[in-house]
Amino acid sequence: MKMRKLRFLRDQKRKKILEQQSKNKVEERSENKGISKNLDENLDFLKNVFGNSTDIITRTFAMKTPDHSTGAVIYIDEMVNKDITHNYILRPLMQEEIQDQTDIWKNVVQKLIEAGEVKEITKMKEVINGILSGDTIFLLEGTTRALVIGTKGWTTRSVGEPRAESVVRGPREGLSETSTFSLAMIRHRMKDPDLRIQSFVIGERTQTAVSLLYVEGLTNEQIVETARNRLKDIKIDGILETGYLEEYLQDQTWTPFPQIQNTERPDSVVAHLLEGRVAILVDGSPHALIAPAVFTQFYNSPEDYYERYLISSFLRLIRLFSFAIALLLPAFYIAFVSFHPELIPDQLSIAMAAGRASVPFPSIVEALLMEGSIEVLREASIRLPGPIGPTIGIVGGLVIGTSAVQAGLVSPAIVIVVGMTTISSYANPSYNAAISIRLLRFPLMIAASILGLFGIMIALMLMILHMVQIRSFGVPYMTPFAPLRWGAVRDAIVRVPWKYMNARPSFLKPQDRYRQKNLSSEEAVKTGRDASNDTK
Repeated sequence: MKMRKLRFLRDQKRKKILEQQSKNKVEERSENKGISKNLDENLDFLKNVFGNSTDIITRTFAMKTPDHSTGAVIYIDEMVNKDITHNYILRPLMQEEIQDQTDIWKNVVQKLIEAGEVKEITKMKEVINGILSGDTIFLLEGTTRALVIGTKGWTTRSVGEPRAESVVRGPREGLSETSTFSLAMIRHRMKDPDLRIQSFVIGERTQTAVSLLYVEGLTNEQIVETARNRLKDIKIDGILETGYLEEYLQDQTWTPFPQIQNTERPDSVVAHLLEGRVAILVDGSPHALIAPAVFTQFYNSPEDYYERYLISSFLRLIRLFSFAIALLLPAFYIAFVSFHPELIPDQLSIAMAAGRASVPFPSIVEALLMEGSIEVLREASIRLPGPIGPTIGIVGGLVIGTSAVQAGLVSPAIVIVVGMTTISSYANPSYNAAISIRLLRFPLMIAASILGLFGIMIALMLMILHMVQIRSFGVPYMTPFAPLRWGAVRDAIVRVPWKYMNARPSFLKPQDRYRQKNLSSEEAVKTGRDASNDTK
């Protein structure tokens, strides 16, 4: 048995060594190999790299030069704009005459290629990357250079309204899966030459384009450097969505609380950039990551800044109240029924006792049974086809709740409690924060079933202690409450009028602290807009 195990470990080690050697050989071949003067040699190399893939289109042709020079274009079918490739690249190269035999390449670059985005390259790795990115490659016999011509033009989804972040008042556009379109939406809203977009390629096999956005002269350089270094340190074979990056970028892994915000709204991205945060976009995903993130911003909606401050403040208070109900109501029900019935009004206590007279389970079991059923229904409604999903969720909840009460499995009170809890959880504008509350609800229910209200208090204290220890890109998660930042509190629980929010959030340590440049220091102090106490 021991010899078999040793043999297995030895075979595994040998296999890894051979795979690494093969990988290094391929990387070395593609990294260092330059473009050959022999066109056929270049085409054979690309043919071996792509393995005779049928979607790789290679078109060779003779140009109208004195010596009939041979050229070739290579691209991936359905990833390029064929109108540009055919009419502005192939047609001029095949039909236009070149009389100057001494410098054919210069004539091709300056006179024949009519596309706007053209780049000269000398390495085969750059040729491969250009083809895989949706560009068209032009190779010429007798030249050790190639042209990467921007012809990206694959089919994309039309711009639509974000489903998870819908608003009554505000823009209706959502980010696109194509990062170039998403960047254009952000540029459209933020016409600032200081907006910086730094590109990364992450994923050894997917070669996914990742963009880091920040405002130079505004965003804290330490935050930008942290984001840049963490992106560079990611070593993985593929990135398919921003969720891959989120787990790599967050400061703490073992926590249910989201430390990086994601959004589908370009206006939300711009708003966070103006506060001094960074944004990260991934090609192929309609979501953008926003960092640093603090706990309070997950309960703010973009609409808060489009409506008048009184309405926005009222809606925020409703969300906070809904957050408390979604987190604590089932736990309080269990604690009152099992440990503290004397705290319930007499008439209500009698009604609840009558409802539970035929229930064979303790309160914790019926609460877990109902909460578990609702979670299953909620997940099932998401997976079902669009028109059917919401109907199944509503009808299923009513049927199961009514049937469970009639069968004597649960009391009518727990159905009301679970219904209120479910509705309150939908008031959260952030989907990933709402899931965290749904998850934390169960430990609180268990704590309430063991020690009643004392168990709830202990669980809440442990939760708060945990949240105080969390950092997001070095920023304390519970800011502006721990540590206390009076200037930022005015935009945490309620929203004060815009003219009283002169300073950007001080916990982000922005290089440009003030939003409103036209205020003198005396006016700022007089109107309460000075942020001198914002640095505590």
